[in-house]
Amino acid sequence: MSSEHDARRLMEAIRLIVRRFSLAERADIGCCGMTVAQAATLEALADGGLRLGELGQRLGIAPSTLSRNLDRLVERGLVLRGADPNDRRALKAELTKEGRLSATAVRQSELNFARNILDNLPPGSASSTLDTVDCLLTAVRSATEGCCPGAYDHLFAGSGIHVHERTES
Repeated sequence: MSSEHDARRLMEAIRLIVRRFSLAERADIGCCGMTVAQAATLEALADGGLRLGELGQRLGIAPSTLSRNLDRLVERGLVLRGADPNDRRALKAELTKEGRLSATAVRQSELNFARNILDNLPPGSASSTLDTVDCLLTAVRSATEGCCPGAYDHLFAGSGIHVHERTES
Protein backbone atom coordinates (compact mmCIF):
# COMPACT_ATOMS: atom_id res chain seq x y z
CA MET A 1 0.00 0.00 0.00
CA SER A 2 1.26 3.46 -0.88
CA SER A 3 2.29 5.90 1.80
CA GLU A 4 0.27 8.97 2.66
CA HIS A 5 3.28 11.07 1.67
CA ASP A 6 3.34 9.54 -1.83
CA ALA A 7 -0.43 9.92 -2.17
CA ARG A 8 -0.20 13.62 -1.26
CA ARG A 9 2.72 14.07 -3.66
CA LEU A 10 0.69 12.52 -6.50
CA MET A 11 -2.36 14.68 -5.69
CA GLU A 12 -0.28 17.85 -5.66
CA ALA A 13 1.57 16.99 -8.87
CA ILE A 14 -1.69 16.30 -10.69
CA ARG A 15 -3.26 19.45 -9.25
CA LEU A 16 -0.31 21.53 -10.53
CA ILE A 17 -0.43 19.92 -13.99
CA VAL A 18 -4.19 20.48 -14.25
CA ARG A 19 -3.81 24.09 -13.09
CA ARG A 20 -1.00 24.71 -15.58
CA PHE A 21 -2.93 23.22 -18.48
CA SER A 22 -6.00 25.23 -17.48
CA LEU A 23 -4.02 28.46 -17.34
CA ALA A 24 -2.34 27.72 -20.67
CA GLU A 25 -5.69 26.87 -22.18
CA ARG A 26 -7.24 30.09 -20.91
CA ALA A 27 -4.34 32.14 -22.24
CA ASP A 28 -4.33 30.37 -25.60
CA ILE A 29 -8.08 30.52 -25.97
CA GLY A 30 -8.09 34.17 -24.88
CA CYS A 31 -5.79 34.84 -27.82
CA CYS A 32 -8.39 33.18 -30.06
CA GLY A 33 -11.08 35.50 -28.66
CA MET A 34 -13.30 32.91 -27.00
CA THR A 35 -13.91 31.27 -23.66
CA VAL A 36 -12.60 27.83 -22.72
CA ALA A 37 -16.19 26.51 -22.87
CA GLN A 38 -16.64 27.88 -26.38
CA ALA A 39 -13.34 26.36 -27.51
CA ALA A 40 -14.34 22.99 -26.01
CA THR A 41 -17.62 23.18 -27.92
CA LEU A 42 -15.83 23.85 -31.19
CA GLU A 43 -13.46 20.97 -30.50
CA ALA A 44 -16.37 18.62 -29.72
CA LEU A 45 -18.02 19.56 -33.02
CA ALA A 46 -14.82 19.41 -35.08
CA ASP A 47 -15.44 15.85 -36.26
CA GLY A 48 -19.05 16.51 -37.25
CA GLY A 49 -22.39 17.80 -36.03
CA LEU A 50 -23.98 16.46 -32.86
CA ARG A 51 -27.44 16.46 -31.33
CA LEU A 52 -27.59 18.95 -28.48
CA GLY A 53 -28.16 16.24 -25.86
CA GLU A 54 -25.07 14.34 -26.98
CA LEU A 55 -23.03 17.54 -27.18
CA GLY A 56 -24.04 18.57 -23.66
CA GLN A 57 -23.18 15.10 -22.35
CA ARG A 58 -19.81 15.10 -24.09
CA LEU A 59 -19.00 18.52 -22.62
CA GLY A 60 -20.44 17.63 -19.20
CA ILE A 61 -22.62 20.76 -19.03
CA ALA A 62 -26.29 21.45 -18.32
CA PRO A 63 -28.68 22.17 -21.21
CA SER A 64 -29.09 25.83 -20.18
CA THR A 65 -25.32 26.35 -20.13
CA LEU A 66 -24.98 24.66 -23.51
CA SER A 67 -27.75 26.84 -24.92
CA ARG A 68 -26.05 30.08 -23.80
CA ASN A 69 -22.71 28.82 -25.09
CA LEU A 70 -24.19 27.93 -28.48
CA ASP A 71 -26.03 31.27 -28.68
CA ARG A 72 -22.69 33.10 -28.52
CA LEU A 73 -21.08 30.79 -31.09
CA VAL A 74 -24.06 31.14 -33.46
CA GLU A 75 -23.90 34.96 -33.09
CA ARG A 76 -20.22 34.85 -34.07
CA GLY A 77 -21.01 32.72 -37.13
CA LEU A 78 -19.01 29.72 -35.87
CA VAL A 79 -21.89 27.28 -35.31
CA LEU A 80 -25.18 26.48 -37.00
CA ARG A 81 -28.02 25.14 -34.86
CA GLY A 82 -31.09 23.58 -36.37
CA ALA A 83 -33.33 20.56 -36.69
CA ASP A 84 -31.66 17.18 -37.08
CA PRO A 85 -32.51 16.01 -40.63
CA ASN A 86 -32.89 12.44 -39.31
CA ASP A 87 -35.27 13.46 -36.50
CA ARG A 88 -37.02 16.82 -36.82
CA ARG A 89 -37.87 16.77 -33.09
CA ALA A 90 -34.18 16.90 -32.16
CA LEU A 91 -31.82 19.85 -32.51
CA LYS A 92 -28.33 19.51 -33.90
CA ALA A 93 -25.28 21.80 -33.85
CA GLU A 94 -22.51 21.86 -36.43
CA LEU A 95 -19.58 24.07 -37.31
CA THR A 96 -19.65 26.61 -40.09
CA LYS A 97 -16.62 27.03 -42.35
CA GLU A 98 -15.40 29.79 -40.02
CA GLY A 99 -16.07 27.52 -37.03
CA ARG A 100 -13.95 24.75 -38.55
CA LEU A 101 -11.11 27.24 -39.05
CA SER A 102 -11.41 28.40 -35.43
CA ALA A 103 -11.54 24.80 -34.14
CA THR A 104 -8.39 24.02 -36.13
CA ALA A 105 -6.61 27.07 -34.68
CA VAL A 106 -7.56 26.08 -31.12
CA ARG A 107 -6.46 22.48 -31.67
CA GLN A 108 -3.16 23.63 -33.18
CA SER A 109 -2.50 25.92 -30.22
CA GLU A 110 -3.09 23.06 -27.78
CA LEU A 111 -0.91 20.74 -29.86
CA ASN A 112 1.91 23.30 -29.89
CA PHE A 113 1.75 23.56 -26.10
CA ALA A 114 1.91 19.76 -25.70
CA ARG A 115 4.78 19.57 -28.20
CA ASN A 116 6.63 22.25 -26.24
CA ILE A 117 6.23 20.19 -23.05
CA LEU A 118 7.63 17.09 -24.77
CA ASP A 119 10.52 19.12 -26.17
CA ASN A 120 11.41 20.26 -22.64
CA LEU A 121 11.74 16.71 -21.29
CA PRO A 122 15.21 15.20 -20.99
CA PRO A 123 16.41 13.87 -24.37
CA GLY A 124 15.05 10.42 -25.17
CA SER A 125 12.48 10.39 -22.36
CA ALA A 126 9.29 11.43 -24.19
CA SER A 127 8.21 7.87 -25.00
CA SER A 128 8.75 6.57 -21.46
CA THR A 129 6.99 9.63 -20.03
CA LEU A 130 3.97 8.98 -22.26
CA ASP A 131 4.02 5.29 -21.23
CA THR A 132 3.99 6.41 -17.59
CA VAL A 133 1.04 8.72 -18.27
CA ASP A 134 -0.79 5.76 -19.87
CA CYS A 135 -0.08 3.69 -16.74
CA LEU A 136 -1.35 6.54 -14.58
CA LEU A 137 -4.58 6.78 -16.60
CA THR A 138 -5.08 3.03 -16.29
CA ALA A 139 -4.63 3.28 -12.51
CA VAL A 140 -7.04 6.24 -12.35
CA ARG A 141 -9.59 4.22 -14.28
CA SER A 142 -9.25 1.24 -11.91
CA ALA A 143 -9.52 3.45 -8.82
CA THR A 144 -12.52 5.28 -10.30
CA GLU A 145 -14.35 2.04 -11.08
CA GLY A 146 -13.97 1.09 -7.41
CA CYS A 147 -15.96 4.09 -6.22
CA CYS A 148 -17.94 5.36 -9.22
CA PRO A 149 -18.55 2.66 -11.87
CA GLY A 150 -18.80 4.14 -15.36
CA ALA A 151 -17.65 7.63 -14.34
CA TYR A 152 -14.26 7.31 -16.01
CA ASP A 153 -15.72 6.19 -19.32
CA HIS A 154 -18.28 9.02 -19.15
CA LEU A 155 -15.52 11.59 -18.59
CA PHE A 156 -13.52 10.39 -21.56
CA ALA A 157 -16.39 9.74 -23.98
CA GLY A 158 -15.50 11.34 -27.28
CA SER A 159 -12.03 12.39 -26.09
CA GLY A 160 -10.13 9.97 -28.30
CA ILE A 161 -8.29 8.61 -25.26
CA HIS A 162 -8.30 4.83 -25.06
CA VAL A 163 -6.32 3.78 -22.04
CA HIS A 164 -5.93 0.12 -22.88
CA GLU A 165 -4.86 0.73 -26.47
CA ARG A 166 -1.19 1.35 -27.06
CA THR A 167 0.32 3.01 -30.08
CA GLU A 168 3.92 2.50 -31.08
CA SER A 169 5.92 5.41 -32.38
